[in-house]
Amino acid sequence: MASDESRRVEILPDHVANQIAAGEVVERPASAVKELVENALDAGATRVDVVLRSGGKSEVRVIDDGHGMDPQDAVLALDRHATSKIRVAEDLHAVSSFGFRGEALPAIAAVSRFELHTSTTEGEGTRIRVESGRIRGVDESPRRRGTTVTVRSLFHDVPARAKFLRAAAAETRAASEALLHLALAHPTVAFRMESNGRELLHLAPTARLDERVAAIWPDLADTLIPLDAPDGGLRVSGLIQRPDAARPRGGKRYSFINGRPFRDPGLTRLVDDAYRTTVQEGMHPSFFLFLDMPSDRVDVNVHPAKIEVRFRDRAVVEEAVREAVREALGRLDSARPLDPGRPGLSVGSPEVGRRLGRPAAAGHRQTMPQLALFVPDRPSSAEGSGASAVSDAAREARPEDDALDSLGSTDTARLQLWQLHNRYILASTRDGLLIIDQHSAHERVLFEEVMHRFAEGGDAQRLLFPVTLRLSPAEAAAVDELAGLLRRIGFEIEAFGDRTFILHASPQPHPRFDAELCLRAMIEELTEGSPLVNSARNQHERIAKSMACKGAIKAGQPLSSHEMNELFDRLFATELPGHDVHGRPTIIRLSIDELDRRFRRA
Repeated sequence: MASDESRRVEILPDHVANQIAAGEVVERPASAVKELVENALDAGATRVDVVLRSGGKSEVRVIDDGHGMDPQDAVLALDRHATSKIRVAEDLHAVSSFGFRGEALPAIAAVSRFELHTSTTEGEGTRIRVESGRIRGVDESPRRRGTTVTVRSLFHDVPARAKFLRAAAAETRAASEALLHLALAHPTVAFRMESNGRELLHLAPTARLDERVAAIWPDLADTLIPLDAPDGGLRVSGLIQRPDAARPRGGKRYSFINGRPFRDPGLTRLVDDAYRTTVQEGMHPSFFLFLDMPSDRVDVNVHPAKIEVRFRDRAVVEEAVREAVREALGRLDSARPLDPGRPGLSVGSPEVGRRLGRPAAAGHRQTMPQLALFVPDRPSSAEGSGASAVSDAAREARPEDDALDSLGSTDTARLQLWQLHNRYILASTRDGLLIIDQHSAHERVLFEEVMHRFAEGGDAQRLLFPVTLRLSPAEAAAVDELAGLLRRIGFEIEAFGDRTFILHASPQPHPRFDAELCLRAMIEELTEGSPLVNSARNQHERIAKSMACKGAIKAGQPLSSHEMNELFDRLFATELPGHDVHGRPTIIRLSIDELDRRFRRA
């Protein structure tokens, strides 16, 4: 038998084990705020108050009106691995609450001067005082139904941890951010935060996510559009920012799984990727992304603080998120409004889903029927005054939009289109006016058509007189490398020796297309580079972006009614009609409300 002096393995005392567990769960005051507020929400609280002193280093107090605990449960809650959330191991696969480990309260109590005051009924209550993990007193103390947890002198007996805490202002910001995550996930709960006697946050309960966001960031809320895409057992919903409002820094980016905040850099990059060709390189749109799925399809217990998750089928989740974002960006409400005060979404919009206050029908994507926005005018006898806006192609592009039928056939439903200064196309809608940049709109059309040509091929028009191109060495090398891809999109080029090439055929995207000028500009850009083509992720996209920019209808070109109509229909048959390949808007919306306001109409 080994002597006590030679024994190397020891069982740690409970208070030391709790201090070690606290290092996993409680890194700073914000961690305590997060754990205690999650407990309050699990207890069914409808109001949560958070009080900080010195950024939480001196004191954190969380007060809720949840169902509280009786004296026996209150004492048990301070033991490690005591929990009301699970009973058997199988429950781990269906945890719907924020926590189950039963580590938060004992871990926090192990590194602080801790007090728990709780009651299940009006007038009766229990107060428990703990210091460094040891219970110092249990008393009867009246209070209203609910729980108050007070954490004083966090890490007071763990100086190695305390010295790594940041300044009070930084800790306050971290605690505020932790509370914001939970406030966004639970808009029906009222939240209040106070720091050193000053109120930092006061959020009234609301049934709608957009109203909760507006209460926190009023200017941001005006730039958001709804996201709601149920797909079998997986639902993607929330709010994303209009591309024109994206900024290089300062974006608000929040992700939630079954109402639980989590971090996933991969999903954040995927959302950024879904914005490709709608925002300029380096822009970071804000988003509030909610994923709802059966609990057995996601593991939320891979991190002690539950800030990371693991999906059973990540590829399915990523595809659903990408498609949901792209679908939202393809709607007309993603276009920039001319009146900056106009919200990006409407309370009455049918596409506003469950997160915004109303449930969506199962399996149905609540999208805005694009062309149903347009006002069908009575047939006009004035020749050239308008153009049909609902072509067969546009109708086929969105066969699910029953609202299109209300516009009648293409012979009777006519939309008035006007060209302004040979640069912009004006179109009347049900709630105002669309202003379309003809060059940007055609850029979007050409980009998607060229990308389609790479996959499906397309026709080219033989030139009556072949064009001879004399190129620099670098340009000639680029053409040799890209000749096969250029042929796929319609440019038939033959090498003629000594850096000379013959152009025999080209695509014909519009009647005024100059094949030689376009191809020379493309070759120069693809050889020397530009911000546009340098942002592309492959050669196909580089060529498509360059072709769209150089080959599109230019500003200053007059268009006939037929040409305006064709451009209009082709634009709204694209996946992302509101944005060109540079990240600029193709469409600006002017509401009738804004016009009435400008004319001072009641």
